[in-house]
Amino acid sequence: MAATYAEWLLWVEKSSWAAAIRQSNWLYQWLEIGHIVGIALLVGAAFLFDLRLLGNSRFLPVSGLARYLLSWSRRGLILIVPTGILLFITNAGALGQDPTFGLKMLLLVLAGLNATVFHTFTYPKVRYWDVNQSTPLKAKLAAVFSLVLWSAIIACGRLLAY
Repeated sequence: MAATYAEWLLWVEKSSWAAAIRQSNWLYQWLEIGHIVGIALLVGAAFLFDLRLLGNSRFLPVSGLARYLLSWSRRGLILIVPTGILLFITNAGALGQDPTFGLKMLLLVLAGLNATVFHTFTYPKVRYWDVNQSTPLKAKLAAVFSLVLWSAIIACGRLLAY
């Protein structure tokens, strides 16, 4: 028989990995630090890129910023995903039922879709607006969505901590 979502959450929370993290004196704190560093890398770089898309520092090539900043965002993502999963499993029963957690997951999906749409449809035409040109409306909208979504994701994460 298939387990319900609530049963699955409790199974995850009772796993040996979750127990080891909860019982360790420092592991949870180190995971939090790694998660926060990952957030700083991902969101910090994304915000700087988004601000450029909104017209700041037009003398800087968007393509150059994309190559440099977005590689740091990817590194941040590599930190955020595993640390986030490991933090989640320590309290999966409560977090998985919390509407704020559900909202955070939805916002993460939307942020991913926003980035995918931007990089698939808008960014390939960057040569026309790379330097000292007005950024197209689609790029500006993607930047605004990104800023709002990542701010909301961080807010949800902070609300979950208390």
